[in-house]
Order: sequence, then structure tokens, then C-alpha cells
Amino acid sequence: MAIKTLIGLEIHVELSTEKKMFCNCKNQYGADVNTLVCPVCLGLPGALPVIDKQAVEYALKAGLAFDCQIADTIRMDRKNYFYPDLTKGYQISQSDHPLCSGGYLEIEPEAGPKRITLDRIHIEEDTGKQLHTEDGTSLLDFNRSGVPLVEIVSNPDMNSAEEAKLFLEKLRNTLKYIGISDVRMEEGSLRCDININVVDEEKGVKTSVTEVKNLNSFRSAVKAIEYEEARHMKLLNEAEGNVKETRRWDEVAGETIIMRRKYTADDYRFANEADITPVPVDRNWIEEIRKSLPELPHAKKMRFMEEYSLSEYDAGVLTQSQELAHFFEETLEHVKDAKLLGNWMMGDVLRRLKDEDKDFEDMPISSGDLGELINLVKEEKINNNTGKKVLREMFETGKAPGDIVKEKGLIQISDEGELEKIVMETLDKNPQSIEDFKNGKDRAIGFLVGQIMKATKGKANPQLVNKLLTERIKER
Repeated sequence: MAIKTLIGLEIHVELSTEKKMFCNCKNQYGADVNTLVCPVCLGLPGALPVIDKQAVEYALKAGLAFDCQIADTIRMDRKNYFYPDLTKGYQISQSDHPLCSGGYLEIEPEAGPKRITLDRIHIEEDTGKQLHTEDGTSLLDFNRSGVPLVEIVSNPDMNSAEEAKLFLEKLRNTLKYIGISDVRMEEGSLRCDININVVDEEKGVKTSVTEVKNLNSFRSAVKAIEYEEARHMKLLNEAEGNVKETRRWDEVAGETIIMRRKYTADDYRFANEADITPVPVDRNWIEEIRKSLPELPHAKKMRFMEEYSLSEYDAGVLTQSQELAHFFEETLEHVKDAKLLGNWMMGDVLRRLKDEDKDFEDMPISSGDLGELINLVKEEKINNNTGKKVLREMFETGKAPGDIVKEKGLIQISDEGELEKIVMETLDKNPQSIEDFKNGKDRAIGFLVGQIMKATKGKANPQLVNKLLTERIKER
């Protein structure tokens, strides 16, 4: 059978605006429960919503970044459904007239570049948040109620969990580049729903679409897709009929669990939001927003490859976030060696951040200090291993590399006369290693280098040590 998996994603993104979508309440994560509320976001009778201009601006930035078509008029709708933390009994959203239509995002799977098209980007408000206690009580926090969202809906152009993961990663990076959201999945500011089914292209049969709701990590999204793909394959192979369902991902069980039969648009009873009149979108304003957009990830990657002669892989890593790319270019002002700097940042710096469970925006050292450290290694004032130790202490203490090197006496020994004496002493103490090396055992030289590094507390210039060892052994 010619089986194809079809995957579409719906991504809800909380916008980092100062205020909520339809009121003046502060938009802030982590405040005391039910302290950022008012009659509007609590849905009290008589309270009237007013669209926040910054929320529209941020949504337009997303639409322009993904090459969408922008609507001439903002039209809001009521989406009616029951949910305990939906105070009004309906959500103010957009149905037939999204703010942004079409658009696309390019991903780069192993098979080659692929364009994932978008159906729409629309604006809406978030719901409140339920908190469940161990005794079975459910509590409601309405701080999140009314926080502005964009919902980004892709077409079912993805055919594997790998492609979906690449799409989510690039989408998140782009949204962060344009500064409209912190896209922290662990805080709920980026949530993903998956629509998936499989089709037998030869027989023309397919399974019904399943929606998996509210995935809050890329890992969970990948696992849910893999599970649902296998489940739908089984349904297709066994010729079992299935209906549209909404399911949730159970991280502990490692499986999806049915929540309900999937709603249709009619179930939501969409209607025009009578409290918000249609608002025209000024085309001059759109052009101002377009000009304000920063260099986007793909364009920055291409520039890094051309301007700094970096490989596609290196440029991709170094432009994965705006903070990382900016730090790289800042540090390059001090180092003047893009390849060397790239190796340090992609290796030891990112590894150190990962070990300490920090994002790049939490970088504890300055670009100037990192540049100074790399120059100390480049100028052979300290060796590479010492440089790594100094970097670790910089992360831990915040001290400048020059101060650490001076305090600990780490300046590399590159005086040939001084190293000559240590090499001769080491050879005198290890005649067997000399014989082993002459008999073709190359590891013997590594042992001798290790003995010299131990004697010099790691400060010997390793290139000079290798040169002197090879020359002196030949003389014996």
C-alpha cells in the first residue's frame, strides 16, 4: 500500500503585549492568582471589549513574517462552547475572516527543503486556567483570561514527526526573532494541537482526522504523532471505520486518550461579535510594520554563510535564536575569526548552558570576556584545555578570563628551553615508552605528553611538547 501520513498543526501563541486583548489588565505571567482581572476579562454583564492595538500589531508582524495576505478589515466573532474557565460562555475569536490568510514556512528535512503552507493566522483571547488539587478540587485562576493569542493553522503538508518538529522549531524561532512572544512552552505561551490521519493513495481510502489537544513540549508532540500514526495505520490495515475524535496525550502512559467526538464548526455556533464593530486595517500602518521587522532566521543564516564563510550547519546553529546570533556577531568584534569563534560557541559555550539548564538569554558572561578568552588561546598564552577550565570558572564566578589566568598562574609554558629540561627528565624516567614508540606503538607518545602535562600542571604548550618529544626520541 502507498500509505501517506497527513499532519496539520494548530499553534496557539500568547503575545507578549503590555495589556490583555480587550481590556487594560496587565498581561503578565506568574502573578498571584486572580489579581490581574477586571469586569471585561471576567465577562461580567455590561462590560464592553476594546481591541488592543499592540495585539493587532504583533499579529500583523507574524502574518508578514510568514508572507501571509492581510485582511482589509478586522472582524471578530463569538465562538460558543462550555468550559469551566471560559467566563462568558463564549470566546472572542475569528471565524470566516481571519486577519492573515495563506503564507508558508520553509523547513529542511533530510530529504531536502520543503514548503509548509499556512491556512490562516487569526487573533483571539485566551481562557482562564484550571488548577486541580490532590483532593479532587478544581480551582480557577482568571489571570490568563483575555490574554491575546494568535492561532497559526497549517495545512496538512507534513508527513512525519520529523517534519512537524522542524516546523515547530522554525516557527518558534521566527516568532521569537520578531519579538511578539517569549514562546516558552513550559509557561503555556506556545501550545500545539495536532491534526493527523493516514491515507492509502492507491485505494483512495483514509482514516478520519484525529485532533490531539494542548501539547506543551516538542518532545510530547513528536511522541503523540508517532503514537497516532501507528494507531491510524492499524485502523487502515484492519479496515476499521473511525470517527473524528479529540484526544489528549498522556505523558506517563505514553499514549493518547479519547476526550470526546470532534466538534464541527456548527457546534460552536459562530456569530459576529456585536460588541466590536469591524475595524479597517490601514495599509500604511502595515508597511510601517513590515519595515520594522528584523532580519529573519533564514535570511540571517544565508548571510552568515556568505559573510563569514560558515558551513550551512554552523550557520544554522548560530542563527537558531536572535540572542545567539547577536552574541556571535558582538564577540566577533573581539576575536576576528568566525570559524574559531563558531567552534567555541557551538561546543563549549552551548554545552555549558545546556549543563546548567539555561537558555541563551541567560548567558552569564559578556561577549568581550568570551572574546578575550578565545584570544588567550589563539595567541597561545593558555592552551585549549586550560581555556575550557577558565570558561567553566567564568560561568561559575562571572570573573574575567584574564583575572582567572593571573590568579591561578595558568599562563602557558612556551619557553623551549624550560620545556626541553622537562622533556629530557621525562624521557630519562620512562625508557620503556621510548622503546615502545620506536617499535610502532604510537600511544606511547600520548603517555609521555600526559606525564609532561602533569609535571607542568597542564600549562605546557602541547604542540611544542610533541615537537620536542619526537626530536629527542629520534636522537636516542
